[in-house]
Amino acid sequence: MNLTWVEISKSALIHNLQMFRKQIGPHVVLAPAVKANAYGHGLIECGTIMSEHGADYLCVNALYEAEALRKAGIKIPILLIGHTPLSDLAELPKLHLETIVYNPETIEILGKLGHPINIHLKIETGNHRQGIRPEDLEASAELVKRFSNLTVKGMSTHFANLEDRLNQHYAHHQLREFKKAEVILDQLGIKPHYRHCAATAGIIALPEAHFNFVRLGIGAYGLWPSTKTQVAAERLGLKMELKPVLTWKTMVAQVKEVKMGSLVGYGGTYGMPRDGKIAVLPIGYYDGFVRALGNKGAVLIRGQRAPVIGRICMNMFMADISDIPNARLEDEAVLIGAQGQERISAEEMAELSGTINYEVTTRIGERIARIIKE
Repeated sequence: MNLTWVEISKSALIHNLQMFRKQIGPHVVLAPAVKANAYGHGLIECGTIMSEHGADYLCVNALYEAEALRKAGIKIPILLIGHTPLSDLAELPKLHLETIVYNPETIEILGKLGHPINIHLKIETGNHRQGIRPEDLEASAELVKRFSNLTVKGMSTHFANLEDRLNQHYAHHQLREFKKAEVILDQLGIKPHYRHCAATAGIIALPEAHFNFVRLGIGAYGLWPSTKTQVAAERLGLKMELKPVLTWKTMVAQVKEVKMGSLVGYGGTYGMPRDGKIAVLPIGYYDGFVRALGNKGAVLIRGQRAPVIGRICMNMFMADISDIPNARLEDEAVLIGAQGQERISAEEMAELSGTINYEVTTRIGERIARIIKE
């Protein structure tokens, strides 16, 4: 039996995919990102559901993720959007993968492999991460043209601050740079079939960035990229119900009475304000329950909130259950999700720990079982 586990709602995941499909229309490629263990939700579990329920492509960051998906029997196109070491590029045609490219060294090695390979040119438009600078675009295009086995299937970029701004001036600047790059490629005789810029925030807030391919990110999992994206959706009159896909659970490992004034956990950072009871929960920061939640967070036990008390340990933490008198050993405890009428969201946990919902879910340990629920 697992000490901690993640439940994945298949119906919620399908709902979210269908909602975004309605948003983009039937003729735009829907390419959900399943990188980083599907944002913590389970690479194989989510990738399988998505491939069977409307995804046209899957996007991964690394070769090992693509290998795992292929081994699991997923046959739809997979786009590698992260860096593949030059020494591993020969694996791409074996696994029938497409890849984003932005380095001449990558282009040259892929070309010399001789096998037909679809590539997507990543254009630098202002995010200053991966990408071919405008002044290098012609040289990169000419290099691609040297190799008959390479097909420029797509061109892409990534918005820098669309999630953080209601003002979209910079995003529009990036779009203009992207379109300039498209003109340059066209003049050089390269006509990518796909153009893609939009992740979740772009799909919602910038319809003109849909083009014919979108890379759906955190929205697939029922989470908003930011509160500003929610505001943007409301301003556009979009009726979007994102359904969180993930519920994270553990169990009560011990119930014990503790006297008033007793210090709980490492460093004695919490003193019991009264005689009461605590629950020891058998997970900690090793599992992804971040240390910053010590004396801040909460868990749900028997449908009630139990405050986290003391520091988060490597493999356990404590919660005050003085107001939950019927709590028992091995009761189910919810870390993220709903129980009874109460809910703890990834956003709540993120705010308390000074981060974002993306990090909260992706930090959940990969060794933790992901269990699909209908």
